[in-house]
Amino acid sequence: MNLSNLQPAPGSTKSEKRIGRGQGSGHGGTSTRGHKGAKSRSGYSKKIGFEGGQMPLQRVVPKSGFKNINRIEYKAINLDVLQHLIDKKNITVIDLTTLVEAGIASKNDKIKILGGGTLNAKINVKAHAFSKSAKEAIEKLQGIIEIL
Repeated sequence: MNLSNLQPAPGSTKSEKRIGRGQGSGHGGTSTRGHKGAKSRSGYSKKIGFEGGQMPLQRVVPKSGFKNINRIEYKAINLDVLQHLIDKKNITVIDLTTLVEAGIASKNDKIKILGGGTLNAKINVKAHAFSKSAKEAIEKLQGIIEIL
């Protein structure tokens, strides 16, 4: 055994490089950051979408369309879904709570009944909106419509 064979005990030394601790460490001087430029400075953090000074894509692509902030989103439910619910559960009144229990809508949804499919039972329907064809189909069978 001589000085050239000596090694520290396993687990006694850190394997991380100690940056900025002088030239003797091998990681002094520029501290592995290279020379000059924004990335070499302290406090540098790249902004999301930064493209090296080139005009970023989100600024190049033009804005398009229009988003109406007053738009009301409805959960659309067709008459055939209501008929299936009537056949399955044997009910005459359909409102938000029955639709939530059946898993068709969530409690915060606004419901709109649409005229898709056929209806062949007299029912009372309570919803936020009705299409013209749905209203006609329900009233044709002496059903009652109630707008919430």
